[in-house]
Amino acid sequence: MVLVLIFMLLAAGCSDNKAAPVARQTPAAPVFVSKVLLKSVPVEIQAIGNVEAYSTVAVKSQVGGELTTVDFKEGAEVRKGDRLFVIDPRPFESQVAQAEAALARDRAQVQAAEANLARDLAQEQYVQSQAKRVSELSRQGVLAKDAAEQTDAQAKASAEAVRADRAAIESIRANIAADQAALDRAKLQLEFCTIRSPIDGRTGSLMVQQGNVVKANDVDLVTINQVRPIYVTFSVPETDLPLIKTHMARGGISVEASLQSEGAMEKGKLSFVENTVDSSTGTIRLKALFENPATRLWPGQFVRVLVRLNASANSVIVPTTAVQTGQDGKFVFVVKPDNTVELRPVKPGQRQEGDLTVIENGVKPDETVVVTGQLALAPGAKVAPHPYVAPSPGNSEQSTTSKSAMQYE
Repeated sequence: MVLVLIFMLLAAGCSDNKAAPVARQTPAAPVFVSKVLLKSVPVEIQAIGNVEAYSTVAVKSQVGGELTTVDFKEGAEVRKGDRLFVIDPRPFESQVAQAEAALARDRAQVQAAEANLARDLAQEQYVQSQAKRVSELSRQGVLAKDAAEQTDAQAKASAEAVRADRAAIESIRANIAADQAALDRAKLQLEFCTIRSPIDGRTGSLMVQQGNVVKANDVDLVTINQVRPIYVTFSVPETDLPLIKTHMARGGISVEASLQSEGAMEKGKLSFVENTVDSSTGTIRLKALFENPATRLWPGQFVRVLVRLNASANSVIVPTTAVQTGQDGKFVFVVKPDNTVELRPVKPGQRQEGDLTVIENGVKPDETVVVTGQLALAPGAKVAPHPYVAPSPGNSEQSTTSKSAMQYE
């Protein structure tokens, strides 16, 4: 029994003399950080647009007849005034000849009527002078009254003949005007037998083959699209309308378009803003004009559209990789003076400049944010910050070195 008590006392003494365990500190997480900057960056609006031809013309025949000639190949570029089709002109040539003959006949008739008028005018003058002499002699009693009345009647008849000649001339001249109109119409119909391109553009599929008989204003023979210049239409949220209107009042707005499969950008100018907002989508339709010298833009294509507005001063920007996405939205880790981090919700803007993102609210200039290494962080975590330097375009070596340095810090 005594031995058991001694053993218990010895065990208690050993337990009291054992050193307490040392609390282990969590090491600071190595991260790369960057300052929040205040900078002037372009205001940009991105959208998806659709390419539209500057002008589209559906070519039809204005006269009926056999299609005797097709002077172009499908898909070829044509210039304004180039001959496209010829419709058999022979029926219209005969109509022109007939109208010319009718006009020549009436012109000959008017010449004959004018000669008759000249003759009757001379006769009238003679009869009038004769009537005056007879009337004077009758008044003096030299001649009988019957002679005076007879010459007076002859004078009146001559005057009426002159009036009839003048009316005949006016009638024939009216016929000449009608003949001239008929001739002009016949010549116009003959001119319509040759169909020329009304615009510069590119032809589509040929709808009617050579040898077919066509009717006036019946079917489309071919469609021509003008692709230089060309339009791109797109829609933006109605919330961007005040910004666009403000910049349009200051001057032209630059618009860039790029194909989904190509990186080349076509530059143009905003040319049209729809006069109403689409209430079903809350967007407004815009249209930009592009010169399209290399014809990269083609009617019907879908393109990425970038509306470049004037530079916006005093924009708060951070590296794009600093902005993270959580359950409650976008956030960044802000490094406090004691090298601990704070999770800060932010609202990114629509504008970007390279690897930088505009922040509308959430951080202030000269604050420090974590750019890389966020996966190892939690609010209040201790960090070992290192300055972040963005890699130059096309060179990923610097970014790889930075990650390796973090891993072995």
